[in-house]
Amino acid sequence: MRISDLTIAAFFLVLGGQQASWAQDAVGGRGPIPPRPIPGIALPEPEVGPGPVPGAATIAPAPNAPAAHAALPMAPFSSARDAIKAWMRDSTAGDQAGAVRALEYAAAQGHLTAQFKLGRMYAGGEGVAANDLKAFEYFSKIADENADAIPGTADGRIVGNAFVALGGYFMDGIKGSYVKPNIDRAFDMFHYAASYFGDPEGQYNLGRLYMSGQGTRRDARQAARWMKLAAEKGYAPARAVFGDMLLRGGEGVPRQPVLGLMWLSLARESADPSREGWIIERHDNAFATASANDRTAALAMIERQQVAGARASQR
Repeated sequence: MRISDLTIAAFFLVLGGQQASWAQDAVGGRGPIPPRPIPGIALPEPEVGPGPVPGAATIAPAPNAPAAHAALPMAPFSSARDAIKAWMRDSTAGDQAGAVRALEYAAAQGHLTAQFKLGRMYAGGEGVAANDLKAFEYFSKIADENADAIPGTADGRIVGNAFVALGGYFMDGIKGSYVKPNIDRAFDMFHYAASYFGDPEGQYNLGRLYMSGQGTRRDARQAARWMKLAAEKGYAPARAVFGDMLLRGGEGVPRQPVLGLMWLSLARESADPSREGWIIERHDNAFATASANDRTAALAMIERQQVAGARASQR
């Protein structure tokens, strides 16, 4: 799940949201335990303006008077909220350096969404030079300080996304840094995002680990369970994989070809062709080899769902 820039901008000024339900792996009635804190280096501090001009005159303290404290540089913004307003203004005006400076100030003040936005910017090289280690640090700070955010709220969605991003970094590591590949830590990140925050991308990635047996024992039933949860939330890759699992069956997953074709059709509808061509290819191959009766039944099932959804939206 990706949070759009438009949604992020809205989160900056109004936080909140409706509580949502989520899946948990309860052990003796206890919920999931947050992963261990993630070690890291200090985050960059915001710029506060130019320093003293070399050769400029200084005012000496009066004789026999206590030495004065060095003057502190004037803060560039009065508050994190003021910095966010400056970020929006500078972004609209095309002042990327000013926009980044404003975000860094807000992030240093503990503004959760500013930290997340900077993490995404450094991860994707959006307006700044790509720097995975800086992105990792921002996501780590979010995860370490907000692991108990309320699921279903704006904060909860951001923190869940941060845990998913950290899982990806632990899967592959960051070349030339202290962040090494660590599949066990990746499993921890995805599991917490999936079970506590109910994040569909976290559920999808957790399902993949259960499918491959990475970071945990191989378990097709658990993989199907997490894929189904993500698929029901509209996450296209999970819909495609879950549909494929139902088409094939086996290893404790019952074969249900009609349901499998239905999920693959839903996945194709919501897939991004520029990034998820594999979903379209998997859908087309499945329908090409399916029986006429299964195709007809799957399309009828989709139509019934669409009618039921339309009726529910009119209530």
